[in-house]
Amino acid sequence: MLNWAVTFLIIAIIAAILGFGGLAGVATEMAKILFIIFLVLFLISLITGWRRGRK
Repeated sequence: MLNWAVTFLIIAIIAAILGFGGLAGVATEMAKILFIIFLVLFLISLITGWRRGRK
């Protein structure tokens, strides 16, 4: 998931440099959404792993 977020971020940077503003905006939003999903899943995994380790 994090790999996809970084990929979209790189696409957004390259598109912005080349002047494709619309594509850069879409790629930036996709990178943000994927990064937020990654953080949520990471925190859920961290909490469930911590709870299993306590028992």
